[in-house]
Amino acid sequence: MSSWAKIEREIRLLLRNSDLDVLTTLFDFYAFPEDAPGMDSRPAADPYQRVEHVENAIAECVGDRRFVPHLILHELETWVFAAAEQLGWLLPDPGLVARLEADVVDAGGPELVNDHPATAPSKRLAAYCATFSKTNDGPLAIADLGIEPLRAQCPHLNRWLSVLDS
Repeated sequence: MSSWAKIEREIRLLLRNSDLDVLTTLFDFYAFPEDAPGMDSRPAADPYQRVEHVENAIAECVGDRRFVPHLILHELETWVFAAAEQLGWLLPDPGLVARLEADVVDAGGPELVNDHPATAPSKRLAAYCATFSKTNDGPLAIADLGIEPLRAQCPHLNRWLSVLDS
């Protein structure tokens, strides 16, 4: 995703379909295009308020009630942190589960694990376990955890799914 213009064009093309009841997104907030609506006016607040500010600005820009934007706080790998125990079953790496769980406790929840370039969730996973596969192990661990436990640990994800449920 190099620019908001490219994303917006795709969203608007999809919304031309009048049979569509809802359209949503699933992008990482980390490294989201800086030219996207709301990115330049993010409040100096907690991460939940910052991401919701951008989502609201994107929704307002698109201006279609069927569009429900969602940005993963901070990146998809935060959900893998929620599934630390399940990842430990897949990758019997000594200490992996304990490191992930400690990061979650230190951050205050999986969605709050630091988004700094050196300590982003994906960077931490790669540093903690050289054999971790982002495209294989991550989705398997998340699937093994299940949606309800994931929702319970990730309030931003839960809020988005609750909107879609309604």
